[in-house]
Amino acid sequence: MKKLLCAIASAVICCGQAIAADAPAAIEQGTVWLDTDGNPINAHGGGMLYHDGKYYWYGEYKTGETVLPDWATWEAYRTDVTGVSCYSSPDLTTWTFEGIVLPAVKDDPDHDLHPSKVCERPKVVYNAKTGKFVMWFHAESADYSKACAGVAVADSPTGPYTYLGSFRPNEAMSRDQTVFVDDDGKAYQFASSENNQTLYINELTDDYLRPTGRFTRNFIGMSREAPAVFKRDGKYYMLSSGCTAWDPNKAELAVADSVMGPWTTIGEPCTGPEADKTFYGQSTYVLPVQGKDGLYIAMFDRWKKTDLADSRYIWLPIDFSGESITIPWRESWSPSDF
Repeated sequence: MKKLLCAIASAVICCGQAIAADAPAAIEQGTVWLDTDGNPINAHGGGMLYHDGKYYWYGEYKTGETVLPDWATWEAYRTDVTGVSCYSSPDLTTWTFEGIVLPAVKDDPDHDLHPSKVCERPKVVYNAKTGKFVMWFHAESADYSKACAGVAVADSPTGPYTYLGSFRPNEAMSRDQTVFVDDDGKAYQFASSENNQTLYINELTDDYLRPTGRFTRNFIGMSREAPAVFKRDGKYYMLSSGCTAWDPNKAELAVADSVMGPWTTIGEPCTGPEADKTFYGQSTYVLPVQGKDGLYIAMFDRWKKTDLADSRYIWLPIDFSGESITIPWRESWSPSDF
């Protein structure tokens, strides 16, 4: 009998361990997130792509010392360009490092990807017509005078990506940016322009590599940056921040019936502690979760301006349950909750 009780107890313990091992991982705000190798996830200012049953997270791979250049008249903290990283996941909580898919070009000081330059806010979209994966990012000089968009392409979501060069879409400045693909397959680049005073929406060619020449100017003189765009029930939404360099500020949500606008601001969506500072974060992307009808994740960067490599992440589900759209603070949550 004693042996039988021990066997039952052992089985119960093993069963409990199995259940614990299978329990979905939680998203803990502002902590160090680790990949499957146990290393900190390094994908800042990033974007997300869902393709063939996997999520791919692209971001700025920041390493090394954070410096404030001697010439800086504002808090232009920076690290040397290392490249664009990629992580893959089946469930949004377990992330595998796929490598630096667009690396720095160390031997050409004039190249957009030289370590002395700036590479920010990479976003990757899939073009069903060409079968190519297209990356857009903010290609910038160290003094932020270039204000261009850089474009790269690949045959696989994990690259390698071939850099095609940079330009100013429709001859206008292009800084904080994102790319949005509509239900009909048309793609659009959203970018802070005119010294960050106005936000441009640039329609892209069918191959997603260039602007068509059709664009609109939005939020003129309102200084919006860090755009994150999503579509729900036929309406378009844009989450953005104000322009206060690396320091946090109040987020804003806008809505439109057409992707090119006109856009109407509908207020601050964040609720809870430090909501007026966007929980000390800044918007970078909004992800509609596959197979979770109604679950949209607002992704934010919590920048650590004097140590950018140690910047953290905040991911929060958007609440559509009330009359207004809100992003309530949750210290911890799991996609399986929805």
